[in-house]
Formats: sequence, structure tokens, C-alpha cells
Amino acid sequence: MTPEEVLARLDAPLSLRRRVAYLVVALAGLTGSALIGLLWATEPGLPPRTQVAFAALMTIGLGWAGFGAWAVTRRVPLFARDRVVAAWLGAGAWLAFTTGALVITIVRHKLEPTLLAVVVALGVLAAVNLRAARRARTALMRRRTALAARGDGTVSP
Repeated sequence: MTPEEVLARLDAPLSLRRRVAYLVVALAGLTGSALIGLLWATEPGLPPRTQVAFAALMTIGLGWAGFGAWAVTRRVPLFARDRVVAAWLGAGAWLAFTTGALVITIVRHKLEPTLLAVVVALGVLAAVNLRAARRARTALMRRRTALAARGDGTVSP
């Protein structure tokens, strides 16, 4: 494959398959947030920790809905930017979950070791995913620059 062919593939917008996948992500986030919101609205007198948990879950769902909508509406190549944004959203979801769990723990005055293990494991997973996404984007952009330079004849092979 010539550098021009590779650049043409890199410069292509999202495929139909990726667009459908991001549309599913958006709808799942929106549906989850709506269902939690409906449950919250129809259950009067919920304890504060349940309200905090519902708020955190709705925030996470709306974040994924926004991400899916953003990715579907892009008409330009993303060059793995979608992976980086999704990784940041995962880290934000971890932060929202951790904040909600911390508030609930403070209200209950009891720290569960299982909760601590889950929070740490999810935090590590979010950090590893973010690092991998950023490395993939950096490598892809570096490759694109090298191929563009080689295609112009300005850089020798």
C-alpha cells in the first residue's frame, strides 16, 4: 500500500459500523439516565445516599450520551481522538462514581473494604485505558505526519 493510499484511509471519516456503535452508546447512555431519572422522580422520600447514587449514575449516563452524539456528528477524521475522549469520559465516570461512593460512605460512617478495592481497581483501569488511548493517538498522528512527508518526497524512506 502506498503512502497516498494509507493517507486516504486515515483521512476517511468514521465508517458506518463505528457510527452505529456510537449511536448505540448515545442511546444507551440516554436510556439509562432517563430510566434512573424516572425512578428517582416516582419514588418520594429516598434516602440521601440513594439520591447521590442516582445523581452520579445519571451524570455518567448523560456523559456517555453526549460522547456518542459528539462522535456521530463528526464529519472529519478523528485520528483516535474518539478513543481519547472516551478514555477521559471513563476517567470522569470513575471520578463521579468515587465521589458518590465517598459521599455515601461518609453518610453511613462505615468504609467497606470491598468498595475501596472496587474504586482502586476501576481507577487503575481508567488510567491504563487513558494512557493506551493517548499513546495510540500519538502513534497514529506521528505515522500520518511521516506518511504525508514521504508522499510529498520531502523525507527519504
